[in-house]
Amino acid sequence: MAMLGLFWITEDSVYVGSPPDAEGHYARITSEGVQARGPDGFRAWPWSILRSASVDAAPAEGEGRGAGRFLAAVLEAVVTMGSSYGGEEPPQMFLVLATQDGTEEVRVPAATRGYTSQEIALSQRLLDCFRKGAADPRTLMAWIRDHGAGTPKPPEREALLREWTYV
Repeated sequence: MAMLGLFWITEDSVYVGSPPDAEGHYARITSEGVQARGPDGFRAWPWSILRSASVDAAPAEGEGRGAGRFLAAVLEAVVTMGSSYGGEEPPQMFLVLATQDGTEEVRVPAATRGYTSQEIALSQRLLDCFRKGAADPRTLMAWIRDHGAGTPKPPEREALLREWTYV
């Protein structure tokens, strides 16, 4: 498992934010579209019906927050699988999905208390690439299978996101 930008990647899934919580809630990105399981049950949106997909309220890394604290938060997310942050609830983000019928928001817990601004921007771009069919989440899963578990440092994460978005 690894966190790259706003995505949590395992060998067989790509999640927005954290992996499934203790209740099994998640937002998963697949080659076919977005799947979400939450308090209201399971929902799915094929890429073909989405006009846009973005993440709102992603917590940005603060000026005073160093890499050590950031990585500690990531490690904590790994250990607790996104279910808690030392007794606190993780910051919440919203996966915003627009269709011809309107906009829906899926609440997802962040995998950390602060992403870099570049990771947020590049992750938004990658999400749009998924929507347009210009990128495939299987590429991310193949990367984790080839490189093993562990979250790379911010410059490496940003470089991978750039590579996957062709920036």
